[in-house]
Order: sequence, then structure tokens, then C-alpha cells
Amino acid sequence: MPEKTTLSESGYGFVLKLDDAIPVSDSTGLPPVRYNLSIEPGECVFVECRDDVRAAQFTDFCAGLLPVKKEEEANGKQGSVSCMGLNWAELDERRAQALRGRIGRITGDSGWIDLYEMHLNILWPSLHHSRTPYDKLVAEAVHLSQLFGLPGLPTQLPEKLSPLDRKRSEYVRAFMNRPSLLLLENPVSLGAPVELYNAFFTELTVARERGCAVLWIGSERSAWAGYARPGMQRFRLGGNGLIK
Repeated sequence: MPEKTTLSESGYGFVLKLDDAIPVSDSTGLPPVRYNLSIEPGECVFVECRDDVRAAQFTDFCAGLLPVKKEEEANGKQGSVSCMGLNWAELDERRAQALRGRIGRITGDSGWIDLYEMHLNILWPSLHHSRTPYDKLVAEAVHLSQLFGLPGLPTQLPEKLSPLDRKRSEYVRAFMNRPSLLLLENPVSLGAPVELYNAFFTELTVARERGCAVLWIGSERSAWAGYARPGMQRFRLGGNGLIK
């Protein structure tokens, strides 16, 4: 955890907390067992998972998109998934969407909408989930684009960009709007230029220093080996759930 973390949003104890939560999931996705995980502001937690579908469902679970089994279905204690002190199950759709506006994500499939130019793809989550003025979002997106090696905010269709520039665009979208939580599925491409690695790790550290919590889920431990430090939580996500 960074030594100078700024906890401007310290009204809650954990940014993300899974408390004996059992996901509603079919047998091909996230195992329906009890999950426990707590991430403090500024903390970075690593989860090794070699199943892309399982990894995607786990991040959906953390983001309140995959529901928790109710007490009668769970045969015992009612579990919960909370983000910034708020239980996803207790939020109406409007409040849940507003809370998701505080989350930055990198997903395994990228989720680009091919019919929209890349700048719209990048800006859309912030426009949908927050009330930040459009001009301010554009200025932030241009700044982040340049940090990650793009000449400016890309305006081409996703398919017209190189794989490397699409990766840069993923970083821009994830760090937009100063997120309080980052959910990152395989965020690092091991073949990327060292300059892009350095830019990603630098921005990740800056986010953590202002209190952003990070859940990094990936298939290869080597991807985070250069960033991990003693004391950081590490788990493995497999057929038995989340195990240290």
C-alpha cells in the first residue's frame, strides 16, 4: 500500500468487500461457493485465474452485475458484496449506475462498440455513469491519451486502430473520471513496449496514492511480478472459489 495514500473518501472501511457472498451462477462460470475479499483504499490485490469466463464473471460479481444468492437459497448466512460501503443488493438501478461511475474497468474482450468511433467508446461510460461536463471529460481523455502514447484522443473506428493503440485506449477508458476502484482483467500485454508498461504502472500508482483500490486479475503471475510488493494480497480463483 502506498505510504502517502490520500483517503478523501474515507467514510467507508473498504472500497470493495465480499462477505460470505455466493454468486448466482451457472456451472460453466463462477463456482457458487462463498467468497470473502476486502480491499482498502489504495490497496492493490492480485488474483490469478486462467479461465477468462470465470475471471469476467468474478469482476462482474464485484461490480454488482452478478447477484448474490439470497439467504434461503444459500442455506445459511446472507452474504453480500459492497462497494464503497454500499451493498449492491440494496441499491436501485439509478444509484447502482452512479456507483459504477466510480469504477474503472479493463475487460478481457475490451467491449468496444464497433459502430462508434473510439473517442465515443472511451467517453461513453463516464457520460453514462457521471454528471461530469463533456468538455471536462474530453480534456481528461486527451491528457490520458497522451500519457499512454497516443497523439490525442483517437477518433477512428476501433477496427482501424492497431492492437497496440486499442490497448492504449483501454487504459484511457479505465482511468477516466478518477475512479475509486479499478477492476482489471489481464491489463498488461507482455509484448507491449516498455514505455507503455511504465506509463500504466505510473498511472496505477498515482491512482492508488489518491485512494483508488485495485483488483488485478490475470492468467500469468509474471505480468504483475514487477509491480507486486511484500504484504500485497494474492489469491487464486479456480473451481473451489477464491483461495489464498
